Amino acid sequence: MSEDLTRPVGDCLWTIDGDRVRMLGIPFGTRMTVVRLGDDRLWIHSPVKPSDERFRAVESLGDVGHVIAPNKLHHLFVAPWAERFSSARTWADPALQRRRSDLHFDGTLDDEAPAAWKDDIDQVWFRGSNVLSEMVFFHRKSRTLIVTDIIQNHEPEEDTWFWRGVKRLNGILAPDGGAPRDWRLTVRDRDAARRARDVLLGWDIERLVLSHGRCIEHDAHAFVRRAFEWVGQTA
Repeated sequence: MSEDLTRPVGDCLWTIDGDRVRMLGIPFGTRMTVVRLGDDRLWIHSPVKPSDERFRAVESLGDVGHVIAPNKLHHLFVAPWAERFSSARTWADPALQRRRSDLHFDGTLDDEAPAAWKDDIDQVWFRGSNVLSEMVFFHRKSRTLIVTDIIQNHEPEEDTWFWRGVKRLNGILAPDGGAPRDWRLTVRDRDAARRARDVLLGWDIERLVLSHGRCIEHDAHAFVRRAFEWVGQTA
């Protein structure tokens, strides 16, 4: 059944795995997150490649209200999901809206959560990189941090020995994943990164859901804290 594609993670939160893709030749698993908000509408984070089965799996959970592109890279499948769920509002960061002027977005993401989900989800821009900033979300009811690219934890068994080695060197191979080393090199504004890190570490994190790799089911706060140790202490 299509709903079997949905994996319950916490109260009112599910994930759906997508296809494997390649970025700069590197193979990645993909995952989207679905949250049921207090108004019973669904909030979709980083939608994966659509299929009839995935559409039906989401429809089995309820009506879609929002489709989220959390950074300037995760936009490929926003349009088909928005087309399928035409009453949903689409949201993106300003960089993506400038990059994809051909796509229509209904709302702009910033540090303050919009009224549509502020009672359910907190958010913060993880700034500091001159290449990739990202909106990080925290679903309070399930105590789940939702991250796209700035933490990864790839499953070793899904890759050949070569790609396992590459991902280990980049610091993103499970069970010891974290912030990719190549991305860390682009974080020139450490003060901005520390401010964002301190905000998210102030949340009561129990679980960590990732777009790429193994999620953390318990004590995720410790995993996240370790993932951002390189940012340094707050001045």
